[in-house]
Formats: sequence, C-alpha cells, structure tokens
Amino acid sequence: MAPSPPRGGTEQELVDRLEERLCALLGDGTRLTGLRRVSGGASRQTWALDVRSPDGAEQALVLRRDPPSEPRPEEMAREAVALRAARRHGVPGPDLVDASTDPGVLGAPYLLMTFVQGETIARKILRDDRFAVARSRLVADLGRAAAAIHQVPAAEVAGLPTFDMLAELRARYASVGVLRPAIELAFRWLEEHRPPPTPEPVLVHGDFRLGNVIVDEQGLAAVLDWELVHVGDPMEDLGYLSIRAWRFGGPLPVAGVGGFDQLFDAYEEASGVRPDPEVVFWWQVLGTLSWAVGCLQQAHRHFSGATRSVELAAIGRRTAEQEHDLLRMLHPRLRTSRSS
Repeated sequence: MAPSPPRGGTEQELVDRLEERLCALLGDGTRLTGLRRVSGGASRQTWALDVRSPDGAEQALVLRRDPPSEPRPEEMAREAVALRAARRHGVPGPDLVDASTDPGVLGAPYLLMTFVQGETIARKILRDDRFAVARSRLVADLGRAAAAIHQVPAAEVAGLPTFDMLAELRARYASVGVLRPAIELAFRWLEEHRPPPTPEPVLVHGDFRLGNVIVDEQGLAAVLDWELVHVGDPMEDLGYLSIRAWRFGGPLPVAGVGGFDQLFDAYEEASGVRPDPEVVFWWQVLGTLSWAVGCLQQAHRHFSGATRSVELAAIGRRTAEQEHDLLRMLHPRLRTSRSS
C-alpha cells in the first residue's frame, strides 16, 4: 500500500526524506509503503511507518519527531541515549533504529524505533476484557521495570540533568504568572516534609505512568517517552506512577489496577531495595503538584498564542482536578491512608 496522498508539501517532504534516510540505513531500494500520523501526545509528532527492504522483507517502525517549529534537540538527544542504555539493561521497550538532532535529515530532531505490538490507551487497558490477564500482572511488571531503570548506570547516559525537583517546579510555576491557593499549600507542605536526599542518585524516567507504556495481553510490553529522563531519587518514578490522574478512573492506587504492596514487593525483588512508603507518598504529592503546574503551563502555551491548540486548552482545565487531589491528600481527615 502506497503512502496516503500528502496533505500539502510538508508531509510529502517528510516522505521523501524518510525514503532517503531508510535507504541509507537499510540499503538502496528500501521503500516506505505506508505512513500515517498517530494521535496522542501534546508535544511531539508520532508517525507509524511500513517499510519494505530490498529483499522484500516488511517491517513496522515508529517515528517520534519534534514539530519543526518547536525543535528540542538537547531533549531528543538525551532520550536517544537513555533509550539505548535502558534496553541494554533489560528495560522493556522498542529498539532504537536511528536518531538525529540535525534538521537537515527529517526536518526536525527525531527518534526512529521498532514497532511494539500492544495498547497505550489507559481506558482500554483498564477496562477491556482482553487485558484481564495483563491487569493482574501489570503492577508487578511496572515495579520490575522501574527497578531496571534505576539500575542503569547514570554514567552511561551522558549529560543528564540533575536538579532540585521542588525548586525546578517552583520556577515552572512562577513562569506562568498565576497564584493558586491549593498549589501554594502543596509547596509549603513539600518544603516542610522533604525527605533526606537519596544516598546515590540514579537514572529516573521522569514520566513513568499509564499512557507512557505499551501493554499487551500478557502484561507490560514497553516503556516509552523518555524525554524527561534525569538523575535523581528513584522514588520519584514510583510516586508519579501512583498519582490519581494516572489511574484513569481505576479504583486502586497504583496505575488503577493494584496496591502499593504489590509494587514494593516486585521492586524489592528486582532491586534488593524496599521502598519507604512515606518517601513514595512525598513524591506522590510532588507528582500531583507537578501535573497541576504542567496543566497550567499547557494552557499558557495556548492562551499566550505560542501554540494555539484546543488540546492544550483542554489540558489546562484539568488543573482544578489536581488541586482537588492535593487537598484530599494533605487534609488529615480526608486522607484515609497513604494509598488514597
């Protein structure tokens, strides 16, 4: 099947550049037989490719590319290095076929990866009958995957940022130029209850959650979206995985499908380290606050005119949900347990 007719010069240029790059990678005569834009993701483009090599073999690939008008070459380069390192250390995911930050190759920084079969839409993972077995295994799979990520030597991922997450979040919040009482309260609580620094900072995914993983009918198939990778406290990933927003309506605290004991047992089995529930809860609060600020930032991009997008505006409306969650988490009479 030939690629669908281009909708303007930009897509046709991408088709031409892709075929040129694929020939360089896989041999002269390689052809792009299908190209389609995949929905999902507010900050990057995702394309599904069907490729035929000169010997007639077919394969499916996935292209993640920055919008040409908003390139982020440093982030893309870090993501490429992190993905390669993670795969070397057993983190489930796609294999990296190619990557470049040179806009002369595909018009913007990109990653070209193998296709992993499965589902990323949380609603389907949490509700469809065909994922029943996967749901029973998913929390343990996520615990083991997190442990594998945190055992990747940070030295293998050169140039990773290291920063005070709370200070960085304050700066992001200040950049939006608004004052929200629930957000101010959360900042105060986090400052007053900050856990001791982790003795040995490790590789942290930074966006470890449903929506950024692929699940097949047997369980976790891949960890995706490494653009926020950094060096820090490993409990950040476990806390972020467990915030209410990323349960997508599921009834249980970890990814909507399981409990903290399942997560901690699997993490300890794979890493030899038992997570401290109080530290994970602190990161759960910070993760909720981070997404609240992220929602504000997405809305600001739209309303400032930097990136006009109904999707960004709609995400901005979710700020109130995160503020509600923060108030429930921090009010001693509303919080029934650390898993709330």
